[in-house]
Amino acid sequence: MQGMRLRRSLEVWKLGIVNYSDALKLQERLVSARKSNKIPDTLLSLQHPPTYTLGKRRTYHNLLVPEADLLTMGAELHYTERGGDITFHGPRQAILYPIISLRNIGFGARKYVENLEQTMIELALQYSVQAHAGKDGQTGVWVGDQKIGAIGVRISSGITSHGLAFNIDPDLNYFKHIVPCGIADKGVTSLRKETGGLLPTDDVIHEQLIGCFVRSFGFCDVSSKDNESILLENGGIG
Repeated sequence: MQGMRLRRSLEVWKLGIVNYSDALKLQERLVSARKSNKIPDTLLSLQHPPTYTLGKRRTYHNLLVPEADLLTMGAELHYTERGGDITFHGPRQAILYPIISLRNIGFGARKYVENLEQTMIELALQYSVQAHAGKDGQTGVWVGDQKIGAIGVRISSGITSHGLAFNIDPDLNYFKHIVPCGIADKGVTSLRKETGGLLPTDDVIHEQLIGCFVRSFGFCDVSSKDNESILLENGGIG
């Protein structure tokens, strides 16, 4: 009927800590299923063990230590087909990987990235942290000249994968081994560093980030699955 808006549904998968390669395989499987309309729009909420990832431009020069040194410090290096430069993922960093149809919501790539930025800006504001989108074509979310949230996306046939990473309280020393997102003259920060106080549990902040995403993208019907039920239904994550 004229004037009625399509109610958009979202299924949230709360996965906990997932190895990067397993998450990559899961995304590929879900993207294929979403393209054929076998699943609804789906949002993966998770964290990774210490992991460095390179985007499709393969900017090796922004990795400042030999790859062997990463293994020594207990971190992995992965190559991806997302946009963006090198970045770090690790514990106490909230990650969202949306597997959604941009065609269904009428978004282009730029609008999609802007809404991911708005998702993180809204979360920071809940803790009285004034964050803003990157300037001069820099994606992500910043507090002054310090990056608090990174974005790297892939869009295939209108279906998204990869997504955003918001720093709750990761070990920022990991970022010293790279030029984060290829920007040499700016640093990295976290919600804990900016607030200087106690934060709720990571699970609470993940829930808040999911809520910001749902509002930013206008989803109406939201359901969720936890890690145990997903494992039972899918026979594993990877």
